[in-house]
This record gives sequence, C-alpha cells and structure tokens, in this order.
Amino acid sequence: MNKEKFYITTAIAYASGKPHFGNTYEAIATDAIARYKRQRGFDVRFMTGTDEHGQKIQDKAKAAGVTPQEFVDGVAGEIKDLWNLMDTSYDYFIRTTDSYHKTAVEHIFKKLYDQGDIYKGYYEGLYCTPCESFFTETQLVDGKCPDCGREVTKTKEEAYFFKMSKYADRLMEHIESHPEFIQPESRKKEMINNFLKPGLQDLCVSRTSFNWGVPVSFDPKHVTYVWIDALSNYITGLGYDPDNEVQPELFQKYWPCDVHVIGKDIVRFHTIYWPIMLMALGVELPKKVFGHPWFNFGMDKMSKSKGNVVYADELAKRFGVDGVRYYALSEMPYANDGSITYEAVINRFNTDLANNLGNLVSRSIAMTKKYFDGIVPVPQGDEGVDSELKATCKKAKEDFCQLMDTYHISEACEAVFTMLSRANKYIDETTPWVLAKDEANKPRLGTVLYNLLETIRISAVLLSPIMPKTCEEIFRQLNTEFACYKSIEEFGKLESGKSLGESKILFARIDEQKMLSEVEAERQAKLEAEKAKEKPQGCAIIGIDKFMEVELRTAEIIECERVPKAKKLLKLKVDLGYEKRQIVSGIAKFYEPEALVGKKVVVVANLAPAKLCGIESEGMLLASGEETVRVIFLDKDTPNGERVH
Repeated sequence: MNKEKFYITTAIAYASGKPHFGNTYEAIATDAIARYKRQRGFDVRFMTGTDEHGQKIQDKAKAAGVTPQEFVDGVAGEIKDLWNLMDTSYDYFIRTTDSYHKTAVEHIFKKLYDQGDIYKGYYEGLYCTPCESFFTETQLVDGKCPDCGREVTKTKEEAYFFKMSKYADRLMEHIESHPEFIQPESRKKEMINNFLKPGLQDLCVSRTSFNWGVPVSFDPKHVTYVWIDALSNYITGLGYDPDNEVQPELFQKYWPCDVHVIGKDIVRFHTIYWPIMLMALGVELPKKVFGHPWFNFGMDKMSKSKGNVVYADELAKRFGVDGVRYYALSEMPYANDGSITYEAVINRFNTDLANNLGNLVSRSIAMTKKYFDGIVPVPQGDEGVDSELKATCKKAKEDFCQLMDTYHISEACEAVFTMLSRANKYIDETTPWVLAKDEANKPRLGTVLYNLLETIRISAVLLSPIMPKTCEEIFRQLNTEFACYKSIEEFGKLESGKSLGESKILFARIDEQKMLSEVEAERQAKLEAEKAKEKPQGCAIIGIDKFMEVELRTAEIIECERVPKAKKLLKLKVDLGYEKRQIVSGIAKFYEPEALVGKKVVVVANLAPAKLCGIESEGMLLASGEETVRVIFLDKDTPNGERVH
C-alpha cells in the first residue's frame, strides 16, 4: 500500500551562532507537524539544516582566528545537537557547504544565466552585514538597518542580477489562484501590497566583496549570494540538479514540498524570490509557505544587549525537554507573536502539566492500584456524566486533527487540555473514593476508573507529536500498545484485565519564587561575565599629562583612492587647515573612496610617520570597532585644524 507523501521543511538556520528560543521554536513546531502526519499514516520527509555561507560568517571566522569552514563546522554541530536535544525527528539535515549542494547551485546559476534570467551589472546601495541585505535610503529607520537596527555601509560592486519582474505577473496569478499558498492570510496581503503591486526590482544574486560562498562557475571572482544558495536547499536536499537528464527518485517522490515552515521575517524570500526561481527553472512550486510569528521576551524582542535572550537547552535543564516543547507549541498563536518569560513558563508548567495532566494520571493510576490491585477494570454501562466525558473526548480528537491539519498548533494543544480538565472535573463529579466505601458500588467504580484511564490514553495519542517522551511514559504506565490514531476512533480500546505499569511522576510542581531567584542570579552572573569580556585588556592607566601629548586635529578628506594590491588599504589626502597630509588607513573593506571625499574627520596629528605597503602615512584616522570599522565623522561645518580636547 502506497502511503500519501508529505514533505515538510524548516528554514535552514544561519550558522553564525547559537539559535535562541525563538529560532528553536521553528524546529519544534515543524517536528510536531511531521510527527502528527506520520501518526496519520503519511510517508513523511522532514528536512532541516544550516545556511553556512556569507560575509557575516567570513568576518566571524576571521575574528575567531579560524577558517570559515572550521567556524561553520562548529556552529552547525551546535545547532544539530540542539535540534537533537529538542527531540526533533528530522529525516535529513542539509548543510550548504555539502559538496553536492554547491555543485547543484553552480549549475542552477549557470542555467538561469544561459537562459537570460541573470545578467551582469553594478550594485550601489546601503548594505547591512548582519542581515546580509541591501536597502535604499527610504527603507532605513533613523539611518540604520530596518531589520536589526545596526549601522549600514555604502557599497558599490559588480554583481549579477536576476530578472524578477519577468515573472511577477505569473507569480501574482499563482497566488490568486492558490489562496492557500501563503499562510496566514495577513502575510499574503503584506506580500501583495508591499512588494508585488508596487513592482519588483531585479534581485542581486552575486557578490565580489567576500569569497566565502559558492563561486559562479563562469566568473569565479563572484560568489553566489544567499538567495540562490540557501533557498535551493529545499530541492538539492532531494538530489535535484538542473544538469540531470532525469531527476532522482527522491525528488520525483517528494517534490513539490507540502509546506515550508519559516519565520515571518523571511516570508518575502520564500513567497517571491523562491517561487520565481522555481518558475525560471521549470520546477513546480511548493504547495504552501507558512510564516509563523516570533517569540518575544515579554513585550520586547530578544536581544543579547538587553540580557533577555532565552535558549532552549537552558530551559530544558529546568523544565525538561517536553516541558519546553509544550510551552513553545501551546503559547505561540497562529498569526500573532508569542511571549516567553520564566514566570509564564513556570505558570503554564504548573497549571497544565503538573496540575492538569500530571495530577490526572497520578490520581487515576493510584486509585486503580488501590481499589483494583492495579488491574484495568471492566466498564459496565454508562451514566449521563460518562457520556459527557466521552463526547468531550470525541470532540477533542476531531478538533485536534482539524487544527493540526491547518497548523493551528496552540489551539490544538488547548483542545486536548480542555478534555483533560473535563476528566479532572469528572473525578469530582463521580467521587471514586466515596464509591469505594460500598462494595455494591464496585462495578460503578470500575467504570469510572476505566473511563479515566481511557481518557488519559486518548490524550497521550493526541499529545504524542507535542510531548513524545512524556506520552511514551504514559503508555508504559497504562501498559498499552494502543497508541495509534486508529485506536481512538472509538472510546474503549484500552484493554481491561491487564496490569498497569509502575507509577512515575510526570511533572513535579515548581517553586516559582525559588526558581526565579536562581534564574536572576544566573542572569546577573552572565551579564557580569560579558562585561568582563568586553573590557579592554592590557590598557595601561595614563595621566592627563600623558593624554595631552596626543594631538588630535580636525581635518577634511580631499582625496581618496585604493592602494593597488592591498585590499584593506585606502590612501587619503587630508587638509588640516595649516597643511595637507597623506594618510594610509585600513578601511577599504568598509568605505568606498568616493564616499569619503569631503568628510570631516579627526586625525592623530603628531603620530610618527610610517610606511604601509611602501607608502608613507603621516597620521591616523579616529575610528571604532574591530569586525566592523566605523570612522568618526564630524559636522560638515567643523573648521579644519581645530584641536580636539
């Protein structure tokens, strides 16, 4: 019997550092969908991985004193370990440094170029290195990157461009004829109104200012920019290569993708750039792109500088892996941002997991062992309250399936916990401890306890994609192998007459005040450690007299050019008012020569002359930073030659 296929992917994580909780949510959510589909009988392929090229990674590797490959090997390993810790059941983990992927990307670029979809030109604009994105002046917010708030640098370089506008009408037609293609609906409206209707600009798809990437085979001074490289993973991970006469069986079987699960910040790349690339390649488009919201820390975006970044592995040490998975999946709405604080995690853990689920399992099994020697009793007849419980179980199962099929995961969790709450209420209504006082009530007591155990089993089947290890433990305590969806089509599949397994507490209630005190102490210790790292080492303390020996003067850059055969150096001529000087500065990576002419700067004017690459330098510009250097510019009305105090 051939199973219906289901191909699901995460966005591949950028291998620049450890993912925070918001990034990890995506892997957990995608895993929950994949596990659910497997339970429903689908032939699932779940793929995740890492995006490992780009200027940011090249710069980070240099700062760490390692090669880019060594750097991404370490980070990719850390990401994979985190995904494994979170019990994500991916079938394949792709890396964009994999040789087969790089070969396929080279072939994709060449095919698009040969058929006239890619052409060579020049790019001039404002570039944000951390985001690896170009912006126009009007897109900036307070002169900074609109996405991350960092400084941007003016960049001009030769580049290849993809003719996006050529396919814009065809993409619009596809979106209109496939209303399910972009979800949630708000994301679709944003793409249409903000990007497609105003008109698409051609997309920069190569870079020459760094070399850590897939080279353009016919023009090796260019490397393929992130869009073609990273986005192609969804098909190269299935063996796709445009040079294949026949695509491999894996690709033929699983493509098109049933859903790309991605963050809302990269919806544009997946619903505009990616489908247009596929159209140009003659490849069928994915069926759906689901742009999930973000997790904020309370009301704020997570930020290392604010000290409010939360990591899933650190949470798991306190709440367990399934506690983390449950919070992530139950707390993130379908379309709006979710929130995480330690207070919120503790509250949900205690309320839902310890009190509702854990307490129900503990009480029901304990009473069965006390009153029936741990043997699952035989139910005998129904009373009204029994029918209500069974109806609640049936509704929970139907609602859960409908909600998981449409990726409303938090609402699906809520449906199951509504059923568990009803079961706890059922205990209060039926009072098993009162029934146990009279032997004549034993058949009724057996029915009540059977109904509770069966409700617990149904909840474990439904929650298996959410909390897999916890549900395995519930099945063990119930001593049942009936853990599939077919077994919950009707109420009553738990086998009477079997002995229950050994009891074990699922979730112990947390002392909120104690844990919050521990968390705050650890946070303060980390902030102090970070401050200690940032503090310059080896800086000798000097007096005011020593400082006054350094003569800082204002100057205007009147000429600027690159130093031949020295990629890092610019040769500048500056006007100090009383004389003109030549300065050689290692800022060529960060500034174009023409962008500096006319700028007012601060110069160390009494620095002994030195030769750099055989060129004499008579001073130094004041600048900040190491990975990214920023020259200190003055107001344009500042007179040349003023002393800086």
